[in-house]
Amino acid sequence: MSEANPLWGAPRLHGELLKLGIDIGETSVSKYMARHAKPPSQTWRTFLENHLRDLVSVDFFVVPTIRFQVLYVFLVLAHDRRRVIHMNVTAHPTAEWTAQQLRDAFPWNMGPRYLLRDRDHIFGTRFSANVDAMGIKEVLSVPHAPWQRAYIERVIGSIRRECLDHVIVFNEASLRRTIQSYLRYYHEWRTHLSLTKDAPVPRAIQSLACGTIVQVPHVGGLQHHYERRAA
Repeated sequence: MSEANPLWGAPRLHGELLKLGIDIGETSVSKYMARHAKPPSQTWRTFLENHLRDLVSVDFFVVPTIRFQVLYVFLVLAHDRRRVIHMNVTAHPTAEWTAQQLRDAFPWNMGPRYLLRDRDHIFGTRFSANVDAMGIKEVLSVPHAPWQRAYIERVIGSIRRECLDHVIVFNEASLRRTIQSYLRYYHEWRTHLSLTKDAPVPRAIQSLACGTIVQVPHVGGLQHHYERRAA
């Protein structure tokens, strides 16, 4: 498992083993796995912890194509289970387009209590007006402080390290398909240390009686999940 997933650290490997019903300590996993550098842990603010179920973050990140076109990826992240509840890609992120993405993310007036974002001018007054009209309170991070938006920065980092750093992006459509494929894996199978090594969509722990362990590839083999299946 470690050899097939060189980007995984001991917590990720340990989480997969727990879901397969293998009772082993994380220290033992760390001892026998292949060595890979691990990113530093993020800082969590008291505000984020107190409003975990009432808060979403929004942000953009850029991705160049093979022809050096710059594409913008917009994410809406729910903090409670680290779920990406909306994603879209555009080459021209206007204020109107960005405001529409928020309406698409919460179409039935079921928006969160708080929305955390940076002070990028791309959001603009129209975006803020839509947020206010939906009954959501904006919380702005201070300039040059990505650690205040640690949840969504961590997700963007995972998308880059575990997916986009290893693929060639041809155009807007190919980028959207690639990220959608990764997010299906991310939501259903990827274990998270902050979720007590569960996935955003909770995974059941399989007993040894469920069968043998099989490896299932995702995102063209960049990632894998493991489950027990009857012979």
